[in-house]
Amino acid sequence: MTEIQADDLIIAASPAGSDAPRKSVWRRFEPTILGTGTIVLLLLVWQFLPDFVPMKAGTKLFFTVPSHIAGTLWDMFATGSIWKPLGVSASAFAVGLLLAIVVGLPLGVLLGRSATLNAMIDPFITAFNATPRLVFLPLLMLWFGIGIWSKVAVVFLGAVLTLLINTYEGVRNADKLLINVVRSFGAGEWDIARLVVVPNSLPFIIVGLRLAIGRAVLGVVVAEFFGSQEGLGVVMVRAASQFKVDIVFAGLIVFAALSLIMTGLVKLLEDRLTRWRPQHSNAG
Repeated sequence: MTEIQADDLIIAASPAGSDAPRKSVWRRFEPTILGTGTIVLLLLVWQFLPDFVPMKAGTKLFFTVPSHIAGTLWDMFATGSIWKPLGVSASAFAVGLLLAIVVGLPLGVLLGRSATLNAMIDPFITAFNATPRLVFLPLLMLWFGIGIWSKVAVVFLGAVLTLLINTYEGVRNADKLLINVVRSFGAGEWDIARLVVVPNSLPFIIVGLRLAIGRAVLGVVVAEFFGSQEGLGVVMVRAASQFKVDIVFAGLIVFAALSLIMTGLVKLLEDRLTRWRPQHSNAG
Protein backbone atom coordinates (compact mmCIF):
# COMPACT_ATOMS: atom_id res chain seq x y z
CA MET A 1 0.00 0.00 0.00
CA THR A 2 2.87 2.35 0.87
CA GLU A 3 4.56 1.60 -2.47
CA ILE A 4 1.36 2.39 -4.37
CA GLN A 5 0.99 5.71 -2.56
CA ALA A 6 4.63 6.57 -3.25
CA ASP A 7 4.15 5.81 -6.94
CA ASP A 8 1.06 8.01 -6.99
CA LEU A 9 3.03 10.86 -5.44
CA ILE A 10 5.81 10.47 -8.00
CA ILE A 11 3.31 10.56 -10.88
CA ALA A 12 1.53 13.59 -9.44
CA ALA A 13 4.83 15.46 -9.00
CA SER A 14 6.24 14.57 -12.40
CA PRO A 15 6.29 17.09 -15.29
CA ALA A 16 3.90 14.91 -17.27
CA GLY A 17 1.29 15.34 -14.57
CA SER A 18 1.62 19.11 -14.76
CA ASP A 19 0.99 18.97 -18.54
CA ALA A 20 -2.39 17.23 -18.11
CA PRO A 21 -4.47 20.43 -18.34
CA ARG A 22 -2.67 21.39 -21.56
CA LYS A 23 -3.53 18.04 -23.10
CA SER A 24 -7.16 18.39 -22.12
CA VAL A 25 -7.35 21.85 -23.69
CA TRP A 26 -5.73 20.55 -26.88
CA ARG A 27 -8.12 17.63 -27.04
CA ARG A 28 -11.01 19.99 -26.53
CA PHE A 29 -10.06 22.29 -29.41
CA GLU A 30 -8.26 19.73 -31.57
CA PRO A 31 -11.10 19.22 -34.10
CA THR A 32 -11.54 22.98 -34.53
CA ILE A 33 -7.82 23.62 -34.90
CA LEU A 34 -7.30 20.77 -37.36
CA GLY A 35 -10.38 21.67 -39.40
CA THR A 36 -9.51 25.38 -39.54
CA GLY A 37 -5.88 24.61 -40.35
CA THR A 38 -6.88 22.32 -43.22
CA ILE A 39 -9.21 24.96 -44.68
CA VAL A 40 -6.51 27.65 -44.44
CA LEU A 41 -3.96 25.34 -46.08
CA LEU A 42 -6.29 24.54 -48.97
CA LEU A 43 -7.08 28.24 -49.47
CA LEU A 44 -3.36 29.09 -49.56
CA VAL A 45 -2.69 26.35 -52.12
CA TRP A 46 -5.62 27.58 -54.20
CA GLN A 47 -4.47 31.22 -53.93
CA PHE A 48 -0.90 30.60 -55.08
CA LEU A 49 -1.62 27.81 -57.55
CA PRO A 50 -1.54 30.12 -60.62
CA ASP A 51 1.93 31.32 -59.58
CA PHE A 52 3.39 27.82 -59.74
CA VAL A 53 1.24 26.03 -62.33
CA PRO A 54 1.20 27.50 -65.84
CA MET A 55 -2.32 27.91 -67.21
CA LYS A 56 -3.58 28.52 -70.70
CA ALA A 57 -5.56 31.65 -71.46
CA GLY A 58 -8.76 29.62 -71.82
CA THR A 59 -8.23 28.00 -68.44
CA LYS A 60 -7.60 31.34 -66.72
CA LEU A 61 -10.95 32.55 -68.05
CA PHE A 62 -12.74 29.97 -65.89
CA PHE A 63 -10.39 30.22 -62.89
CA THR A 64 -10.31 32.53 -59.90
CA VAL A 65 -8.59 32.71 -56.52
CA PRO A 66 -9.93 33.19 -52.97
CA SER A 67 -8.75 36.80 -52.72
CA HIS A 68 -10.80 37.75 -55.81
CA ILE A 69 -13.83 35.88 -54.47
CA ALA A 70 -13.54 37.64 -51.10
CA GLY A 71 -13.26 41.02 -52.82
CA THR A 72 -16.28 40.31 -54.99
CA LEU A 73 -18.32 39.14 -52.02
CA TRP A 74 -17.34 42.27 -50.08
CA ASP A 75 -18.38 44.51 -52.98
CA MET A 76 -21.70 42.70 -53.32
CA PHE A 77 -22.53 43.31 -49.67
CA ALA A 78 -21.10 46.83 -49.62
CA THR A 79 -23.05 47.99 -52.66
CA GLY A 80 -26.17 46.12 -51.57
CA SER A 81 -26.51 44.24 -54.86
CA ILE A 82 -26.76 40.92 -53.04
CA TRP A 83 -29.42 41.81 -50.49
CA LYS A 84 -32.49 41.58 -52.74
CA PRO A 85 -31.65 38.21 -54.38
CA LEU A 86 -30.48 36.86 -51.02
CA GLY A 87 -33.77 37.96 -49.43
CA VAL A 88 -35.76 36.16 -52.14
CA SER A 89 -33.78 32.93 -51.71
CA ALA A 90 -33.85 33.11 -47.91
CA SER A 91 -37.61 33.71 -47.90
CA ALA A 92 -38.29 30.67 -50.09
CA PHE A 93 -35.96 28.60 -47.92
CA ALA A 94 -37.53 29.71 -44.63
CA VAL A 95 -41.16 29.31 -45.72
CA GLY A 96 -40.58 25.94 -47.37
CA LEU A 97 -38.61 24.55 -44.42
CA LEU A 98 -41.18 25.85 -41.92
CA LEU A 99 -44.01 24.17 -43.83
CA ALA A 100 -41.98 20.95 -43.97
CA ILE A 101 -41.55 21.02 -40.19
CA VAL A 102 -45.22 21.79 -39.57
CA VAL A 103 -46.30 18.88 -41.80
CA GLY A 104 -43.47 16.39 -41.40
CA LEU A 105 -43.18 16.24 -37.61
CA PRO A 106 -46.86 15.61 -36.72
CA LEU A 107 -47.36 13.24 -39.64
CA GLY A 108 -44.24 11.28 -38.69
CA VAL A 109 -45.53 10.89 -35.14
CA LEU A 110 -48.98 9.82 -36.38
CA LEU A 111 -47.56 7.24 -38.79
CA GLY A 112 -45.29 5.88 -36.11
CA ARG A 113 -48.14 5.49 -33.63
CA SER A 114 -50.84 4.23 -36.01
CA ALA A 115 -50.26 1.01 -37.94
CA THR A 116 -53.46 1.56 -39.95
CA LEU A 117 -52.50 5.07 -41.05
CA ASN A 118 -48.97 3.90 -41.83
CA ALA A 119 -50.26 1.08 -44.04
CA MET A 120 -52.42 3.56 -45.97
CA ILE A 121 -49.81 6.27 -46.56
CA ASP A 122 -46.51 4.38 -46.62
CA PRO A 123 -46.73 3.40 -50.35
CA PHE A 124 -47.10 7.04 -51.33
CA ILE A 125 -44.22 8.12 -49.09
CA THR A 126 -41.99 5.37 -50.46
CA ALA A 127 -42.83 6.29 -54.06
CA PHE A 128 -42.28 10.01 -53.57
CA ASN A 129 -39.06 9.46 -51.63
CA ALA A 130 -37.67 7.29 -54.44
CA THR A 131 -38.53 9.90 -57.07
CA PRO A 132 -36.05 12.74 -57.73
CA ARG A 133 -37.60 16.03 -56.69
CA LEU A 134 -36.37 17.66 -59.90
CA VAL A 135 -38.99 15.83 -61.98
CA PHE A 136 -41.73 17.74 -60.13
CA LEU A 137 -40.29 21.13 -61.09
CA PRO A 138 -42.14 21.48 -64.45
CA LEU A 139 -45.47 20.68 -62.79
CA LEU A 140 -44.78 23.04 -59.90
CA MET A 141 -43.92 25.81 -62.34
CA LEU A 142 -47.17 25.23 -64.18
CA TRP A 143 -49.21 25.21 -60.97
CA PHE A 144 -47.46 27.99 -59.03
CA GLY A 145 -45.74 29.99 -61.76
CA ILE A 146 -42.10 31.03 -61.73
CA GLY A 147 -42.37 33.17 -58.61
CA ILE A 148 -41.50 32.41 -55.03
CA TRP A 149 -44.22 29.81 -54.45
CA SER A 150 -42.81 27.32 -56.92
CA LYS A 151 -39.50 27.54 -55.03
CA VAL A 152 -41.31 27.12 -51.73
CA ALA A 153 -42.97 23.99 -53.11
CA VAL A 154 -39.63 22.53 -54.24
CA VAL A 155 -38.07 23.27 -50.85
CA PHE A 156 -41.05 21.73 -49.10
CA LEU A 157 -40.92 18.53 -51.16
CA GLY A 158 -37.19 18.23 -50.63
CA ALA A 159 -37.33 18.64 -46.85
CA VAL A 160 -40.63 17.17 -45.70
CA LEU A 161 -40.02 13.51 -46.54
CA THR A 162 -36.59 13.47 -44.90
CA LEU A 163 -38.00 14.94 -41.72
CA LEU A 164 -41.08 12.72 -41.82
CA ILE A 165 -39.14 9.47 -42.29
CA ASN A 166 -36.65 10.24 -39.53
CA THR A 167 -39.44 11.22 -37.14
CA TYR A 168 -41.27 8.00 -37.99
CA GLU A 169 -38.16 5.92 -37.25
CA GLY A 170 -37.68 7.74 -33.96
CA VAL A 171 -41.26 7.07 -32.90
CA ARG A 172 -40.98 3.39 -33.85
CA ASN A 173 -37.82 3.10 -31.74
CA ALA A 174 -39.31 4.71 -28.65
CA ASP A 175 -39.00 2.78 -25.40
CA LYS A 176 -42.04 0.46 -25.43
CA LEU A 177 -41.59 -0.50 -21.79
CA LEU A 178 -41.75 3.14 -20.74
CA ILE A 179 -44.82 3.64 -22.95
CA ASN A 180 -46.59 0.73 -21.21
CA VAL A 181 -45.67 2.11 -17.80
CA VAL A 182 -47.09 5.54 -18.64
CA ARG A 183 -50.21 3.92 -20.13
CA SER A 184 -50.70 1.88 -16.95
CA PHE A 185 -51.05 5.15 -15.05
CA GLY A 186 -53.98 6.12 -17.26
CA ALA A 187 -52.19 8.29 -19.83
CA GLY A 188 -53.87 8.75 -23.20
CA GLU A 189 -52.26 8.78 -26.62
CA TRP A 190 -51.65 12.53 -26.47
CA ASP A 191 -49.89 12.23 -23.11
CA ILE A 192 -47.83 9.27 -24.33
CA ALA A 193 -46.73 11.17 -27.42
CA ARG A 194 -45.94 14.32 -25.45
CA LEU A 195 -44.21 12.73 -22.46
CA VAL A 196 -42.50 9.69 -23.95
CA VAL A 197 -42.57 9.34 -27.73
CA VAL A 198 -41.41 12.80 -28.82
CA PRO A 199 -38.65 13.18 -26.17
CA ASN A 200 -37.31 9.70 -27.02
CA SER A 201 -37.42 10.53 -30.72
CA LEU A 202 -35.43 13.77 -30.42
CA PRO A 203 -32.12 12.34 -31.74
CA PHE A 204 -33.89 11.04 -34.85
CA ILE A 205 -35.79 14.31 -35.29
CA ILE A 206 -32.61 16.38 -34.97
CA VAL A 207 -30.84 14.24 -37.58
CA GLY A 208 -33.85 14.58 -39.87
CA LEU A 209 -33.86 18.35 -39.38
CA ARG A 210 -30.18 18.59 -40.26
CA LEU A 211 -30.72 16.59 -43.43
CA ALA A 212 -33.83 18.61 -44.24
CA ILE A 213 -31.82 21.85 -44.10
CA GLY A 214 -29.43 20.53 -46.73
CA ARG A 215 -32.31 19.35 -48.91
CA ALA A 216 -34.04 22.72 -48.50
CA VAL A 217 -30.97 24.67 -49.64
CA LEU A 218 -30.62 22.27 -52.56
CA GLY A 219 -34.27 22.86 -53.44
CA VAL A 220 -33.78 26.62 -53.54
CA VAL A 221 -30.71 26.32 -55.76
CA VAL A 222 -32.35 23.87 -58.18
CA ALA A 223 -35.53 25.91 -58.43
CA GLU A 224 -33.63 29.12 -59.11
CA PHE A 225 -31.29 27.50 -61.59
CA PHE A 226 -34.09 26.09 -63.73
CA GLY A 227 -37.26 28.04 -63.11
CA SER A 228 -37.02 31.49 -61.54
CA GLN A 229 -36.43 35.12 -62.39
CA GLU A 230 -35.17 36.30 -58.99
CA GLY A 231 -32.88 34.93 -56.32
CA LEU A 232 -29.24 34.29 -55.60
CA GLY A 233 -29.24 31.20 -57.81
CA VAL A 234 -30.40 33.34 -60.73
CA VAL A 235 -27.49 35.72 -60.08
CA MET A 236 -25.11 32.75 -60.19
CA VAL A 237 -26.55 31.46 -63.48
CA ARG A 238 -26.32 34.88 -65.13
CA ALA A 239 -22.75 35.31 -63.85
CA ALA A 240 -21.78 31.90 -65.21
CA SER A 241 -23.13 32.82 -68.64
CA GLN A 242 -20.85 35.89 -68.56
CA PHE A 243 -17.82 33.90 -67.29
CA LYS A 244 -17.80 35.78 -63.94
CA VAL A 245 -16.51 32.86 -61.91
CA ASP A 246 -15.87 34.96 -58.80
CA ILE A 247 -19.58 35.84 -58.54
CA VAL A 248 -20.52 32.18 -58.94
CA PHE A 249 -18.19 31.22 -56.09
CA ALA A 250 -19.49 34.13 -53.99
CA GLY A 251 -23.05 32.83 -54.32
CA LEU A 252 -21.86 29.33 -53.50
CA ILE A 253 -20.21 30.62 -50.31
CA VAL A 254 -23.38 32.42 -49.26
CA PHE A 255 -25.47 29.27 -49.72
CA ALA A 256 -22.89 27.24 -47.78
CA ALA A 257 -22.89 29.84 -45.00
CA LEU A 258 -26.70 29.66 -44.83
CA SER A 259 -26.50 25.89 -44.40
CA LEU A 260 -23.81 26.17 -41.72
CA ILE A 261 -25.73 28.81 -39.76
CA MET A 262 -28.95 26.80 -39.80
CA THR A 263 -27.12 23.61 -38.86
CA GLY A 264 -25.43 25.44 -35.99
CA LEU A 265 -28.80 26.66 -34.72
CA VAL A 266 -30.11 23.09 -34.85
CA LYS A 267 -27.04 21.98 -32.87
CA LEU A 268 -27.77 24.59 -30.19
CA LEU A 269 -31.39 23.42 -30.11
CA GLU A 270 -30.22 19.83 -29.75
CA ASP A 271 -27.93 20.69 -26.83
CA ARG A 272 -30.75 22.55 -25.10
CA LEU A 273 -33.40 19.88 -25.60
CA THR A 274 -31.24 16.88 -24.68
CA ARG A 275 -29.81 18.17 -21.40
CA TRP A 276 -32.14 15.86 -19.52
CA ARG A 277 -30.47 12.79 -20.99
CA PRO A 278 -28.08 11.08 -18.55
CA GLN A 279 -24.38 11.18 -19.39
CA HIS A 280 -23.04 7.66 -19.63
CA SER A 281 -19.54 7.16 -18.30
CA ASN A 282 -17.06 4.73 -19.82
CA ALA A 283 -15.25 4.29 -16.55
CA GLY A 284 -15.07 0.91 -14.98
